[in-house]
Amino acid sequence: MTGDQPGAPQTRRGPIGALLDRFGHLIHELSKFATVGGFAFVVDFVLFNFLSSGRDMPPLAAKTISTVIAATVAFLGNRFWTWRHRQRSNPAREYALFFFFNAVGLGIAVASLAVSHYGLGAVWPAVFQTPLADNIASFIVGTGLGTLFRFWSYRRFVFVDAGTPPVPATSHDRESGA
Repeated sequence: MTGDQPGAPQTRRGPIGALLDRFGHLIHELSKFATVGGFAFVVDFVLFNFLSSGRDMPPLAAKTISTVIAATVAFLGNRFWTWRHRQRSNPAREYALFFFFNAVGLGIAVASLAVSHYGLGAVWPAVFQTPLADNIASFIVGTGLGTLFRFWSYRRFVFVDAGTPPVPATSHDRESGA
C-alpha cells in the first residue's frame, strides 16, 4: 500500500512548515513561558520601584525582595500552565530547583545592576546612579540575560519531560501464522 496511513501525523509543506513541525512544541512552550514571565516581570517592576523609590530602600535590597516575590508568581504559572503537560516530580524538589535557578538569574540581574549603579556610577554618577539607569540595567539587561538562562534551566532541570513512553511487550507466540 502507498499513501498516508491512518493516524500518521500531518506535516506542513515548505521550509517554514518543516520548522514548525520540528520546533512547534518549543515555540508553544516559549510563548507560555514569556506570558508567565511578563506577568512576573510586572510584579517585579512594580515592587522594585515601590520599594526603591517609594520606601527609599537601597536598590539591591529592593531588587532581591521584588525578585523573590515575582519568582513565586512565576513558579506557580510555569508549573500549572507552561509545563503542566510534563510529568510532575516531587513538588519540593521542583520548588527548590526553581528557586536555585532563580537565584542564579537574580545574581545575573543584580550583577548587571551593580555594574551599572556602582561600577559605572562611580565614573558617571549623574547618568548611572539614576532610577532610569537602574531600571535599564536591572530590567532590560539583567532580566534579559537571566530569562535566557532561566528558560534553559527550567526546561532542562526543573520541569523535566516525561520521556519516551515504554514500548509494550511483544508476544513471542506465532498465532497469526504469518
